[in-house]
Amino acid sequence: MKFIKRVTVKKNERGLLLRNGDFDRVLQPGAHWLVAGLDTLRVELFALEQPAFTHGLADYLMAKEPAVVAAEFVRVELTENQVGLRTENGALVEVLAPATRRLYWKGLVDVQVEVIDIAASAEVPAALVARLVQTQLRQRAVQGLAGVLQVQVPEHGAGILWIDGKVERLLTAGSYAFWKFNRNVSVELVDLRLQALEVTGQEILTRDKVALRLNLSATWRFADVLKAYKELAKPAEHLYRELQFGLRAAVGTRSLDELLENKTVIDEVVTAQVKSKLADYGLQLDGVGVKDIVLPGEMKTILAQVVEAGKSAEANVIRRREETAATRSLLNTAKVMEDNPVALRLKELETLERVAERIDKISVFGGLDQVLNGLVKLR
Repeated sequence: MKFIKRVTVKKNERGLLLRNGDFDRVLQPGAHWLVAGLDTLRVELFALEQPAFTHGLADYLMAKEPAVVAAEFVRVELTENQVGLRTENGALVEVLAPATRRLYWKGLVDVQVEVIDIAASAEVPAALVARLVQTQLRQRAVQGLAGVLQVQVPEHGAGILWIDGKVERLLTAGSYAFWKFNRNVSVELVDLRLQALEVTGQEILTRDKVALRLNLSATWRFADVLKAYKELAKPAEHLYRELQFGLRAAVGTRSLDELLENKTVIDEVVTAQVKSKLADYGLQLDGVGVKDIVLPGEMKTILAQVVEAGKSAEANVIRRREETAATRSLLNTAKVMEDNPVALRLKELETLERVAERIDKISVFGGLDQVLNGLVKLR
């Protein structure tokens, strides 16, 4: 017995006719009358707005139906060293990974695939980098960007390109992209500006066994970035250790009095010692300065007593000097009065005047003449 079935395929569709589960043919837009007979017929419809053909028969069609594939599909077959850039109507929509095999319907959406060989270089061409930047701002996101490493190097910095664990080259300021397929790619950003490093809480014994706690501040920059990262795993940590060693060399070989009298000696010794060691590692030390020298509690008390005793001795010297000057002045005055009785009498009247200023009440007997004649007699 025969069964007749009518199937309509719209203009924005394609139909896949399956006879007993196997591919029979592609149905074009229009009305189709299908005679089943003893066979089982099934039609699967595909909307051309979604051009990707992800059916299970894709591999069969590419292997056994080349004419059908050439007429109805855009065929993509990439090798292990190729990536594909798929565009739809001129807009980039997907980055295809190596070894991708896929079919896309023709007809409604213009699908183009640009094949790029990535065996020779991991760097994405400069013209393509601009197309990959800020893809999230587009109406449709680009798929497959997980296979692309995008890097933005700022103006004041640089980037170290690592490929499979080796330093490849130094990246200057700008935008870059690299293929991550078939290789391990990473970029480490480095700040080329002057940087500060604090070495705090360093407890060191002086030559005379006094424990000091010091805080040091240093400024540095990269002189040769590639050399620094080839020789050192972590340049900043290496600089920190060298500053520690330099600080111990400066403090441990000097007494407390020497350090207190000349604090800049620490800066000079640390700078000279560290600079000579950093020259071979691509690092440049610009400046070193001791911020704080913290003494133990008992040492603070002792120093305070020493300072107090010194100041007291200075005060005693000044006091004795003033007393000596005053005595010398009195001696000179006495010599003048010895030779001049009138000057002596004037001094007596001056003394009497000062005494009278301190007396609230004076009783006079015998009149004012008696006071003047009895107390002061001028000869």
